[in-house]
Amino acid sequence: MADQTEAAPGSVKEEKTDRINDTELALKGINMLLNNGFKESDELFRTYRNHSPLMSFGASFVSFLNAMMTFEEEKMQMAFEDLKATERLCESENTGVIETIKNKIKRSMDSQRSGLAAVDRLQRQIIIADCQVYLAVLSFIKQELSSYIKGGWILRKAWKMYNKCYSDITHLQEGSRRRASEQPAAVPSSLTSSSDLSSHSRSSSPGPSPSHKLDGISPEALDRLKGSVSFGYGLFHLCISMVPPHLLKIVNLLGFPGDRLQGLSALMYASESKDMKAPLATLALLWYHTVVQPFFALDGADTQEGLMEAKSILQQREAIYPNSSLFMFFKGRVQRLECQISSALKSFRDALDLASDQREIQHVCLYEIGWCSMIELNYREAYRAFERLKTESRWSQCYYAYLTGVCQGATGDLEGAASVFKDVQKLFKRKNNQIEQFSMKRAEKLRCPSLSKELCILSVIEILYLWKALPNCSTAKLETMTQVLQGIDDASSAGLKHLLLGAIHKCLHKTKDAIQYFHLAARDEVGRLSNSYVQPYSCYELGCVLLNTPESSGKGRMLMLQAKEDYAGYDFENRLHVRIHSALASIRAAAQP
Repeated sequence: MADQTEAAPGSVKEEKTDRINDTELALKGINMLLNNGFKESDELFRTYRNHSPLMSFGASFVSFLNAMMTFEEEKMQMAFEDLKATERLCESENTGVIETIKNKIKRSMDSQRSGLAAVDRLQRQIIIADCQVYLAVLSFIKQELSSYIKGGWILRKAWKMYNKCYSDITHLQEGSRRRASEQPAAVPSSLTSSSDLSSHSRSSSPGPSPSHKLDGISPEALDRLKGSVSFGYGLFHLCISMVPPHLLKIVNLLGFPGDRLQGLSALMYASESKDMKAPLATLALLWYHTVVQPFFALDGADTQEGLMEAKSILQQREAIYPNSSLFMFFKGRVQRLECQISSALKSFRDALDLASDQREIQHVCLYEIGWCSMIELNYREAYRAFERLKTESRWSQCYYAYLTGVCQGATGDLEGAASVFKDVQKLFKRKNNQIEQFSMKRAEKLRCPSLSKELCILSVIEILYLWKALPNCSTAKLETMTQVLQGIDDASSAGLKHLLLGAIHKCLHKTKDAIQYFHLAARDEVGRLSNSYVQPYSCYELGCVLLNTPESSGKGRMLMLQAKEDYAGYDFENRLHVRIHSALASIRAAAQP
């Protein structure tokens, strides 16, 4: 009931818990979570954990999120146990012969009770699939071969359940709409004879009619269930569509799909539903439009459409989440991508203050503050943000140490930078992690007697380029970078210097100069060992520029394929392959009538 859902956690008497609307209460708990009420949300879900599978799942989800935000072993174990408990609860009335017998008995009862049973069964199946996805994520974090195999198998089972539930609910919705359109309108009793009343008894009798309910399931219940399954179904499609092309064969063997547009459509449906995962679907859409799409250059180089979509979502949800650090964070992301760096910094600092009790959200905000400071060439502020992350974060201290060192060196503190570069090697732990491998190699290169402020600035510009942040820089900052790069005379960095100059001139819309620099970078052999990604990235960049004009588009496509097929084993290879795959897909889509 509404009055009970508004009550504080634990204030509703035990004997009244059977009257609680768990759908509304679960949504309320997630909204609490997003409005910085992490503790309150956790307390609410745990108070009603045993009330229903939905509330049990809410408690397990908060536990999982807590584990993901801290990476602490004991919290990950607790999340594992909570998710397994929820899974067992859902399976207890959802298995084999017992389920079949119960369903037959329920089908012999009135339609409303059988409808409730069908809703409950579908809800349990969706929750089991959700739990399996989160269990797979916990398995992947262990970064062991056996864990990857186990995680992949769990995901396969989850996808089959999502696909089946999505299909079943869609068919039920279609049947409901078809019956509604075929059902004649009820005739008012005051205008009918007894024979009319008899002939229309099914449609005009008290209670729900077939035009409003299908086998006892209301359209509203179907819509919520469709929203519930659409979150997982959409995320699967979206994430698989971003898998590097060379891994797609393995992914397809496991039976996973990868339709980006279908994934976005499903997440949009979920975000507008009344299910507890609607706010999470909204966050997933914001994440895609403001982080993933710009970074991987998905759907072509133009990110404006995605930014407009993100702005629209933020405006629509502003009243619901006035104090949400996460929504403030995404507002900052939009501002950064629109090159409003001062406004973005303010939003990230506001989000940092709002997340006073959420350490990992603070770290995400600090990371963006560091990046915005680098974009502004404010190396001192960037150094402070990254140094704090190096000290506090458990994610990748090696990477944060490298960012700290190059920013510190860019301020002119070369002695301090050299000391930090020594720390990078000590903090290198994940040998299969591309970012840590890159950080260690670069730190080793910079630990040399010829270390200079300019070489550290070159390293900052390289990071901005690799993370696609150069387009967020102002014209004045880009011109400052050009001056610094042109003054560097280091043979081992010549290819990298030309690649970065080409990227900067591309941002400045000086196409001829950009092409010239990309050609120089692509031909550079001296720095290939130390800058192994320079040549394939140069081919890709040159291909992107040439694709913009019809007369050179053929050569541009050839360079794209060359970058994809002629090089291997370089830094951030998967990252480039995703971008090439996306660019070639855009060419094919444009060529279709």
